Amino acid sequence: MSQQIKVFSNMPSENIEVLFWVGCAGSFDQRAQKITLAFTKILQAININFAILGKEELCTGDPARRAGNEFLFQMQAYQTINILKQYQFERIVTTCPHCFNVFKNEYPAIGGNYTVLHHTEFLQELFLNGKLKIKSDSSSQGTYTYHDSCYLGRINGVYEAPRALLEQLQIELKELKRCKSKGLCCGAGGAQMFKEDEPGLKRINAERAQDIIDAEVDHVVTACPFCATMIQDGLVATNPNKNYDVLDIAEIIAQKI
Repeated sequence: MSQQIKVFSNMPSENIEVLFWVGCAGSFDQRAQKITLAFTKILQAININFAILGKEELCTGDPARRAGNEFLFQMQAYQTINILKQYQFERIVTTCPHCFNVFKNEYPAIGGNYTVLHHTEFLQELFLNGKLKIKSDSSSQGTYTYHDSCYLGRINGVYEAPRALLEQLQIELKELKRCKSKGLCCGAGGAQMFKEDEPGLKRINAERAQDIIDAEVDHVVTACPFCATMIQDGLVATNPNKNYDVLDIAEIIAQKI
């Protein structure tokens, strides 16, 4: 990275504009780490005052609750809330819709009240207030589609921010037949990302991959690290003869700032 990333524990009394919640996927998964780096590059390029928790960041407990382990969820959530109480920040921004959802909708019931934004919402806000500008070029070639994350779209109603960003990027979008409120899961939700396949005739990510193949596009845009992995794997397994480009919105913007 071009600059040293601030870590809260190194400056406990400083008031920070954005706590960038990296998340387990963004921290440990090699594919999702690229999304983390892209978003960080954007924040640094436009001088956003942000910091991360670093080694103090724990799992939010979302996968545990989805898998039915409420005790583990409560333990991880309370630990996270107690850590966050130590620091001063205005907002939490995360690239993971699962983290976004649990902070926004489930932590308030146990005392964790925060202003939380998904990174697509935050980036769109930066576009609208003129802080984020992109290069005008013709690099966005080919046909694109956008896959709605369940936790971002159907659960939290965030449909327009990702699409508005793509419009700002001068990307012409070809919508999938199943999109927005009728979108189809990538197959990772409900802690399925971490479980063995259950009995059935077809994997969910293969079903979703077929939607993309039927749309006859070259690029797939996502806004969730789990979706990026599941969609890519589904496309490779379903149509190995074509190399699909699966990118998070942050990765596309990072290339153009």
